[in-house]
Amino acid sequence: MILNASGCLDALTAPTVARSLDAFVTKTVTPLPREGNAPPRIAEVEHGMLNSIGLANPGIDRFLSHTLPRLGELGVQVWVSVGGFATADYADLCDRLDDRPEVAVIELNVSCPNVDDVPVSVGEIVGAARAATRKPLYTKLSPATADIAEVALAAQKAGTDGLSLVNTILGLALDGRTLRPCLSRSAGGLSGPALKPIALAAVYACYAATGLPIVGMGGITSGRDAHEFVAAGASSVALGTILFSDPGAPGRIRVERANEIGDLAVGDVDNAIGLAHAKSLAPSEGSSRTAAVSV
Repeated sequence: MILNASGCLDALTAPTVARSLDAFVTKTVTPLPREGNAPPRIAEVEHGMLNSIGLANPGIDRFLSHTLPRLGELGVQVWVSVGGFATADYADLCDRLDDRPEVAVIELNVSCPNVDDVPVSVGEIVGAARAATRKPLYTKLSPATADIAEVALAAQKAGTDGLSLVNTILGLALDGRTLRPCLSRSAGGLSGPALKPIALAAVYACYAATGLPIVGMGGITSGRDAHEFVAAGASSVALGTILFSDPGAPGRIRVERANEIGDLAVGDVDNAIGLAHAKSLAPSEGSSRTAAVSV
């Protein structure tokens, strides 16, 4: 599957692009409306982009009454990203989404680098969300942790159905003339090609540790990039920064990825999941994990 990374596409203003995906992931929704951080909030950097949007969104009430019904008319799966500032926020959001037929998956954003006071216990958040909804849950993790595989294992134990790897990591850009930070909050989340090696390492480690389905993201700009994420253990990929410069990227990458699979002669994309682990996994382990990561 090819998805968008949360916050990198407005499906209601670009429905054609959204329909070129296998699933659309919403911008993160919070309990109350948020204006986000003060501008400037985006800065281009070498090999990527910094953003400090700060979870700007209309809040869950407006989302449910106005946005979600329109998203349901797109004809693609809708994944709703949710975020909060206490464990109860996540549980309440999941409860309110639980009976909405438009929602295929809920993504728990526990890793945004651009807000303060994010709760620290991933296991606690996932457990509360799991108790509040029957929907499939994917947990989006930050690469800014000492051992992301341990965090993934905590999420797995608490009941997550899959992982989204990874969110952005903090970076800083200075104005060339003033040598002051380009963003209002100084640092912001780094995305784009510079993030790719970090994201690949996270996918590789979490796949080996958990065997969970993984949506891999971070600097994917080509079919080859997507193929590498699949080899590391991702069963799906999400496109982020590339969508700003190349809205046709989903179709192009889908074709390029098919060519990569053909050149590899593995028969089917599912057979390529986890290939980077082939020498370190026993055949029985490799086959069982591959079977476990279908989306």
